[in-house]
Amino acid sequence: MIREVAQVIIKEDAHEQFIADLNRAVDEIFPNVTGIVEFAHIGWCVERPNVYMFTIDWETIEDHMVGFRESDHYIQWRTIIGPHFDGPAVVEHFSL
Repeated sequence: MIREVAQVIIKEDAHEQFIADLNRAVDEIFPNVTGIVEFAHIGWCVERPNVYMFTIDWETIEDHMVGFRESDHYIQWRTIIGPHFDGPAVVEHFSL
C-alpha cells in the first residue's frame, strides 16, 4: 500500500469553500476510482495557515499515478478543487 501525502496552498478567502468542494469531490469521484483505500483530512497548518494537508491511501502507486492521474476522474477532481489553489500542490508518496 502507498500513502499519498498532499499539501495544497489555498487562497486566503477560499478556505471554507475549499473544504466543502473537497468533501464533494471525495464523495462524488472517489467511489468510482480504482485503487483508493482511504481518504483522510489532516487539516490546516499552524505555521502556514493557508496550507491544507490530506492523505490518500492507494493499493499501488500506479493506481494513483497512472490509473487516476491519467483519467477523466482526475480532470473532474482538479475542476472541483483546483480553482481554490494558490500555487502548485506538494505531493509525495510513502510506503506503508
